[in-house]
Amino acid sequence: MLHIQHVTADDINRLVNISRETFYDTFYAENTPEDMQQFLDSNLSEEALHKELLDSANAFFFALQGDQLLGYCKLSEADLPELLQDKNAIEIARIYVSKHALGKGVGKFLMQHCMEVAKDRSKTCIWLGVWEHNHRAIQFYSQWGFTKFSEHKFVLGNDVQNDWLMCKLLKA
Repeated sequence: MLHIQHVTADDINRLVNISRETFYDTFYAENTPEDMQQFLDSNLSEEALHKELLDSANAFFFALQGDQLLGYCKLSEADLPELLQDKNAIEIARIYVSKHALGKGVGKFLMQHCMEVAKDRSKTCIWLGVWEHNHRAIQFYSQWGFTKFSEHKFVLGNDVQNDWLMCKLLKA
């Protein structure tokens, strides 16, 4: 049985491990080792994640089965894209599932939790950024009713990549 756990500062080591593991597993094949290492060291270090965790605009959640950590998500109410400035929006800043748990409903479980949080906070829009070449994720988000509304640049190491920005309007 899957369950959600709100991540606290006491969970920093587990957050660092799952963040680095899932990001690497998702993107290593399409990126250079140098760019991957630079991104991991600068964006998914203990220091960087601890800072994000302590920011009240962010909330992290683990998906667990018993004590086994299978994935996590990060929701953020900071830094809205210009096209969403007039919306009461929340971002799914990260949603990742461990390689061994892919296809077992963990992503769906995390997405359902993100939707519940958005509704509990009376949000009218939920949005995210996804690499234009991450076809599996784009298909997953499209099945949830997300549609592309813009694009932005994402820097992975020294590589400037293109992310699609996708959103879903929520019923009030």
